[in-house]
Amino acid sequence: MRRPYDLVVLGGGTAGLVSSVIAAGIGARVALVERERTGGDCLWTGCVPSKSLIGAARLAHRMRHAEHVGLTPVRPEIDFAGVMARVHRAIATIEPHDSPARLRAEGVEVIEGEGRFVDRSTLEVGGRRICFASAIIATGSEPAVPPLDGLAGPDVLTTETLWAERELPGRLVVLGGGPIGCELGQALARLGSRVVLVELAERLLLKEEPAASVLIAERLAADGVDVRLRTRAVEVLRAPEGPPALVLEGPHGCETVPFDRILVATGRRPRTAGIGLDLAGVEIDARGAIAVDDRLRTSAPRIFAAGDVTARLPFTHVAAHHARVAAVNALLGTRRSVDETIPWVTFTDPEVAHVGLTEADARERWGDRAIVARSDYATLDRAITEGQPLGFALLVADPRGHLVGATVAAPGAGEAIAELTARVKHADKIDRLSSTVHAYPTLVEGPARAADEHLRLRYASPRYRALARPVLAVRRVLARA
Repeated sequence: MRRPYDLVVLGGGTAGLVSSVIAAGIGARVALVERERTGGDCLWTGCVPSKSLIGAARLAHRMRHAEHVGLTPVRPEIDFAGVMARVHRAIATIEPHDSPARLRAEGVEVIEGEGRFVDRSTLEVGGRRICFASAIIATGSEPAVPPLDGLAGPDVLTTETLWAERELPGRLVVLGGGPIGCELGQALARLGSRVVLVELAERLLLKEEPAASVLIAERLAADGVDVRLRTRAVEVLRAPEGPPALVLEGPHGCETVPFDRILVATGRRPRTAGIGLDLAGVEIDARGAIAVDDRLRTSAPRIFAAGDVTARLPFTHVAAHHARVAAVNALLGTRRSVDETIPWVTFTDPEVAHVGLTEADARERWGDRAIVARSDYATLDRAITEGQPLGFALLVADPRGHLVGATVAAPGAGEAIAELTARVKHADKIDRLSSTVHAYPTLVEGPARAADEHLRLRYASPRYRALARPVLAVRRVLARA
């Protein structure tokens, strides 16, 4: 009988790829089990295709609004099949980095097939039993489709099926006003679809600052998206003749909206069914996610979980971070914990980037003693020169001035959030952000301008002016001496 693997990884998405390569680099005997194709949702149906589509849509929008930089606007001819072909070329360009060939070159044994635990130390794949010393479950997540009457068929799309489309939907309904719904709704509207976006809550992007929600709703409306807030999807009607229609119930009563396609973006659920978790002694929580502690340990000894299957934060960079924690803990018995300072970016136009606490979180914790500083990009030189003077940066600090959160809803927000994440992680004070020299003119000056404004107001307060008055008087006397 062959000796057990040091580590078996179930799932070949980001968490699985990173953890298996780390294990192989340490010198462990590692196997990665993947049922379909390595690369996961990020490569095939998530980040890579969506951002490629958004890139095309953003350029089309800039062409239509070239007057913002003094050029003559032009109406681009949208070849949607060509746009989607370019999306798939982007996938094909990145795919070799996530391929089985690359993994095998790194020393990882790639086993293709459905993996299922049969006990706490054995995985079965296609009739083959694989024993392991440790395991990492990295099976990811999948779109969650609500149980709505009539919501089935080829005209119902998710992020897994959208990328097979080659014809632009003339009439598109997007269910869900979270990051995916807002990103793809805006992009497809800019490419020519008539988009209705339906959200049950009172605002879009519920995890973001309310001001960011308002900004994105306004931008979507400017792009022609019909945003329906506080609106519930009731059922899909399918008549023998004519287009299907979605019945909506909103603030003004019920109505039917005809559509060519519905894009469901109402959330994701962890992939935990059918992999033998009960036989391995791995518990799941009320959401169906694998329950883990801060070291990513499950309820079963020597079995860890990483990425979307834990339902912590559904981001590729979180999955990669989890993999770095779980792989070392699983192999070496270390006690590393996951980092709680996690940024995220919604790639609308403008982008919305966030880290740490919101203003509401800080007010709940410290009341009026919480510090909030804001700058508007309408007065930021680089935003003005780019013809995109919109959005804001918001800094949140505790009563002693230590940064605990930040939001940037503006052009370049995804790049600006990196510095702010580091400052929140190290509990830097707002003063440090202001005193750090930022290159001019850049978009990342936006958060620094917020810090500058906070300090300006502080030094202009009656208390500081009273303290400065005698010092300045003495200096004037000394200057005359």
